[in-house]
Amino acid sequence: MSLNPFPALRRGFGVFWRTLDATRRVVFNLIFLLILIAILVAIFGGGVKPLKEKTTLVLDLQGPLVEETPGGVREAVLANVSGDAKKSVQLRDVLAVLDSASKDSDIGSMVLMLDDLQSGGLASLREVAAGVERFRASGKKVVAWGASYNQRQYLVAASANEVYVHPMGGVMLEGFGRYRNYYRDALDKVGVTVNLLKVGTYKSAAEPFIANGPSEAAAEADRYLNNGLWTTYTNDVEKARKLPAGAIMQSINDLPALLTAAGGDLAKLSVNAKLVDGLKTRDELRTLMMERGVKNADGNNFRQISYGDYLARLRPSHLGDAVGVVIASGEIGDGVASPGAIGGLSTSRLIRQAREDKQIKAVVLRIDSPGGSAFGSELIRRELELTRAAGKPVVVSMGNVAASGGYWISTSSDEVIADAATITGSIGVFAILPTADKVIEKLGIHTAGSPTTWLADSGNPLRPLDPRFAQVIQGSINHVYGDFLGLVAKARKTTPEKVNEVAQGRVWTGLQAKDRNLVDRIGSYGDALASAAKLAKLSPGYRVAYLEQESSNVDRLIGMFGAKAMATLGLGEHVKLGLASTGLPTDAALGIANDFGWLSSLTREHKPFMALTHCLCTVPLDGK
Repeated sequence: MSLNPFPALRRGFGVFWRTLDATRRVVFNLIFLLILIAILVAIFGGGVKPLKEKTTLVLDLQGPLVEETPGGVREAVLANVSGDAKKSVQLRDVLAVLDSASKDSDIGSMVLMLDDLQSGGLASLREVAAGVERFRASGKKVVAWGASYNQRQYLVAASANEVYVHPMGGVMLEGFGRYRNYYRDALDKVGVTVNLLKVGTYKSAAEPFIANGPSEAAAEADRYLNNGLWTTYTNDVEKARKLPAGAIMQSINDLPALLTAAGGDLAKLSVNAKLVDGLKTRDELRTLMMERGVKNADGNNFRQISYGDYLARLRPSHLGDAVGVVIASGEIGDGVASPGAIGGLSTSRLIRQAREDKQIKAVVLRIDSPGGSAFGSELIRRELELTRAAGKPVVVSMGNVAASGGYWISTSSDEVIADAATITGSIGVFAILPTADKVIEKLGIHTAGSPTTWLADSGNPLRPLDPRFAQVIQGSINHVYGDFLGLVAKARKTTPEKVNEVAQGRVWTGLQAKDRNLVDRIGSYGDALASAAKLAKLSPGYRVAYLEQESSNVDRLIGMFGAKAMATLGLGEHVKLGLASTGLPTDAALGIANDFGWLSSLTREHKPFMALTHCLCTVPLDGK
């Protein structure tokens, strides 16, 4: 009699699967239980303890400075659990902490610790520096200390009463510049043809794929833009440090000689140039603050509260009339996007939610976007138009960049307020269609078919671009550009012809845009909130309500108490490895990967073509 092994195997597999499933349930339930316990500890752990007088706020910003934390609450928690979390700092949180602390009688001073501030655009950093100045205006002293300062960190540090650096550190100011990679020869070698159709002499977003260097028009526009941004930066620093006009440029021009005179000591040079007030180690800073303030309970440090702990004490109001804020940060797509990106549908939904909320009396659209899809941009603009038609004022606040599609969505508003260092404009349209017919030809691959018309499958990247299809696309691009000019002309109360003179895809600083009637005035995010409240005739006690994608009840609990919960759990972070396998420096490899990732996404996601209102703008200090 033969034995059948399959019943035994089935039973064994069943036991194995049930064991695996039970283990999975136990692990996930345990994780949920730990989070729940941490949240309960945060809720019932005694509440917010009152601060003692003469407490020093330590503004220890860690991570990139962003308008909106990328991803949702659930993603952030899962990232923490997996050890793959990335810290970021929301601009609105920093401003809330600074403004609250300036009025807090228990906060006596502030220390800026900016070594871990990883990135942030010039406009955002100027907002933080202005917040520090408001804190100082309340009569409280600010001391900045750093192991060293790059340009980003120093812009904020310069706003302090006193600036110190470690004796082995220094301040390195370099100026602004943008160097792109150009891939024409590389693409020719592999047989990829990039077909660019555009409107706008200065619309240079796709130039790296069709040329080996910038066009004369693009180079001219970049120089003018960067010089304008650099002037804003140097003016801010020289004013904050009470330096004569032109002092920073002179120091950079004379750097080799000045550094030689300082014996190669960058810290000493920083003192000589009056960029810092002195040299101190971290323990010397601690001693200084103990002498000026109050010692902690152990007597080994000064009485202090960190930025994160102070932020956790702030509880926004949820009752009463409000100015609603919708954050439009990132590239613009057509559909639904998570926080940190813009979706034509999802961002429109938030604006509609603000319009239908009876407690929200006005809307501020905070833009930090280089643009993207023209269609997605129009969906958002239309929703703003409907909001104004419903009787609710709309004010646009431009952050680091509000260019191309980011400018398109600003055209349905009662007022446009930009920072002096905002990158805006870039009123132009293009489409880009890479084709790889020469690549497959080299590989001995051929394509054939029996289409019913010449237009069928015209967007196939494995076939050369049909000139008739190119003509169709160019006609569509011309039409979208005409619509763009018309929207801007209506918004700015001028003619399309006048707009065209400052359009053509050219980018401008906020100040330059103001001179060309592309924005109403130069101001801050706070100015935009105040303007919206004034237009809506709100009383001074109005609240600010941020419109964000809906979260579940669990997500809301985690969002309220997540920081303390994560601290209770003691969960850490991992640092991701770079692209070491390429042999290139990590930043260089990432830059190339991002360029080609963007190019390939156009053929993967937007067939047969997509009208793009996009500016591949480089925001100074954001990542450098």
